[in-house]
Amino acid sequence: MANDRRLPPLQTLMFFESAARLLNFSAAARELKVTQSAVSHQINWLEADLAVALFRRLHRGVALTPDGVRLYEATREALDGIADAVSEIRAGQRPGVLNVATDFGFAAWWLMPRLSRLREAMPDLDVRIVTAQREFDMRREAVDIAIAFGGGRWPGCDAERLFPEVVLPICSPAFKAAHGGMDGADGTISPQDLRSLPLLHLESVGPAAWLSWKEWFTLHGVPMPASGHDLTFNNYPLVLQAALMGQGVALGWVPLIDDLVRSGHLVALLDRPVRTEQGYFIVESSRRKPDRWRDLFRRWVQEEARKSLEEEGAAALLR
Repeated sequence: MANDRRLPPLQTLMFFESAARLLNFSAAARELKVTQSAVSHQINWLEADLAVALFRRLHRGVALTPDGVRLYEATREALDGIADAVSEIRAGQRPGVLNVATDFGFAAWWLMPRLSRLREAMPDLDVRIVTAQREFDMRREAVDIAIAFGGGRWPGCDAERLFPEVVLPICSPAFKAAHGGMDGADGTISPQDLRSLPLLHLESVGPAAWLSWKEWFTLHGVPMPASGHDLTFNNYPLVLQAALMGQGVALGWVPLIDDLVRSGHLVALLDRPVRTEQGYFIVESSRRKPDRWRDLFRRWVQEEARKSLEEEGAAALLR
């Protein structure tokens, strides 16, 4: 029985796998960069060693016998496993490089403040952050993983929600104080009151994935005010910078504004946040290959998102 488990040489199995996959000895020879006679010799030796025919020789090409099919499936699985193990071992022996795509706001106000913790958790990981405000296609972008805003569906990708879309109007304390006369009799501000204030907009190329001021007013049953003293920016960090400088009222997304609200640099004008089915998702290609660094980064982001939702500021806004 011991001899029955004797394995053919690995090189011979590689010649067989190529010939079985391509069903052509000449094509296998070109792939392996050897002569056709070398491929034929290895296959003949393997068939003699196993005492069975693995191929049926046809006028053009070859076809696998039932024994050939069985051996090809086992060989293909084994070689794939060896290749994956070698790739993982090689990746583990050099610093990791990970290309992460996200939008300007998430990069600036959520990811950047946490990069020191990422370096502590994964000191050998080299992260390259690619930012854009537009929609992206992971099948065509040179990125390994993305943190994207949307409804959770990206073609050819798997997506897992990190944060729901939770939005409320925000401004600087100085701006609120300067417009204190808009408070109602009970000292609160209504959606109607915001129609008279300068609004800060986030520009979108095409239909916006995120909540707009027009949609916000519609959800509150209030007509959108006529434009006149508003400001529009093409990325979210500029929107928040304008709000910090007292230029108007912006829509604030949890968790991007949490630190600014907790520190008192921004204040919420209404205590009734709007929540939608949209949100931030961690997105990966459905056809991704195993990658140790990507898996570690995904787990780190998920854990940081969980902590972020549990922190006092975000928890209060989500209630």
